[in-house]
Amino acid sequence: MGFAFYRLISDKLGVKMKSREVLALFLCLNVFLLGAIAEPPTCPADANNECSHSGDWEGEFFPGINKIVYEGPASKNPLAFKWYNANEEILGKKMKDWMRFSVAFWHTFRGTGGDPFGAATKYWPWEDGTNSVAMAKRRMRANFEFIKKLGVEFWCFHDRDIAPDALTLEETNANLDAVVALAKELQGTKIKPLWGTAQLFMHPRYMHGAATSSEVGVYAYAAAQVKKAMEVTHHLGGENYVFWGGREGYQSLLNTDMGRELDHMARFLQAAAAYKKKIGFNGTLLIEPKPQEPTKHQYDWDAATSANFLRKYGLIDDFKLNIECNHATLSGHSCHHELETARLNGILGNIDANTGDPQVGWDTDQFLTDIGEATMVMLSVVKNGGLAPGGFNFDAKLRRESTDVEDLFIAHISGMDTLARGLRNVAKLIEDGSLTELVRKRYQSFDTEIGAQIEAGKADFEYLEKKAMEWGEPKVPSAKQELAEMLFQSAL
Repeated sequence: MGFAFYRLISDKLGVKMKSREVLALFLCLNVFLLGAIAEPPTCPADANNECSHSGDWEGEFFPGINKIVYEGPASKNPLAFKWYNANEEILGKKMKDWMRFSVAFWHTFRGTGGDPFGAATKYWPWEDGTNSVAMAKRRMRANFEFIKKLGVEFWCFHDRDIAPDALTLEETNANLDAVVALAKELQGTKIKPLWGTAQLFMHPRYMHGAATSSEVGVYAYAAAQVKKAMEVTHHLGGENYVFWGGREGYQSLLNTDMGRELDHMARFLQAAAAYKKKIGFNGTLLIEPKPQEPTKHQYDWDAATSANFLRKYGLIDDFKLNIECNHATLSGHSCHHELETARLNGILGNIDANTGDPQVGWDTDQFLTDIGEATMVMLSVVKNGGLAPGGFNFDAKLRRESTDVEDLFIAHISGMDTLARGLRNVAKLIEDGSLTELVRKRYQSFDTEIGAQIEAGKADFEYLEKKAMEWGEPKVPSAKQELAEMLFQSAL
């Protein structure tokens, strides 16, 4: 309606109004009318598809976006790979086999852009504003169209992300079964979950924790939820199963029996390992360390803490670690440090590929775009011989201000290209050999007879004292850190 229309109304009503008053009426009525009719878009942008509230709706979710292909570093196309060439062989493996990229269902299809200070900013065209089973099925169809167009072979999920809670556990499991049946159909033979997990942190019942809750009923409910989530992960052909204990910790030690909670968590994980064997699930069980948030202290603080916990409770052969880069920095470490700690303990199983903002003190879950960090990440992966049956899961979300559907593709393409550049840089470093040689020379004094005795545990203190007196004051050479950094940067 135009400004002239409101002037006409005022004249018909015999109301004398100045232009500014008519304008004010015009603006107010427009706001009212827009508020009355506005709602999140529910239909895809593809005009050839009719909108339906049926879970069987199969319209195109990403019209105008074709399968993402490799175009090389010279390409300016934001919807093309510049560095990730899936079938290109580097260091004896195809890039896709080094990476094993996975799409995180929760950030990609359940992320709203909301934060503690603001409401949702993302209303994807296929959403109808409900959390029904029909809507869950529609999201699942969107998920697999996205995966296929992106050209990856894995996806990850929390049970409650893909299917809604109901009033009872039985009804909730039925909801999950209905959505999983569709996922099984849609993924076919070429796509499978990299891992599945149970969401044991969002529902109010888990406010004290799940495996570490002070309430035995909550402990039992969490066990039932993990049992079901593990079953559906196995049914879908998942290759791993993750435990992220966001509420497994404490806010205050004054009201916490930490020893008892740690024992309970160990018993829970022991039961999970036993059930995995009982159902014939051959996937790897993974623990995802994080120091805090939402708890003040989380029991699996970092890789070293988690490794110690697993050894103490006899679980070191049953579990590996899923290292998240943003969690590493929250614990005061670099991602490279956490990966090396896990690798050297023989428990590096998977990587949640993301990063945080150095100026922000919480888990921002940003897509990794730092080439230097990606190169250090890939150094650990190559030393580990790869990650299979794990891989790289993009536990990363669009920024609150990024609201276009194509941004989902752009973000993943950027993250994949960044890690691909990291792999290419590692190949350069290995081919050049200078950095490897610098490290070898630094420790060459141990490449001697006495060094071999020390490393074999055959040199006692008396023998070493005798050698120290024989040699006199040792000469200590430069560590050449600046040269090491220069050699590293030269590959970038």
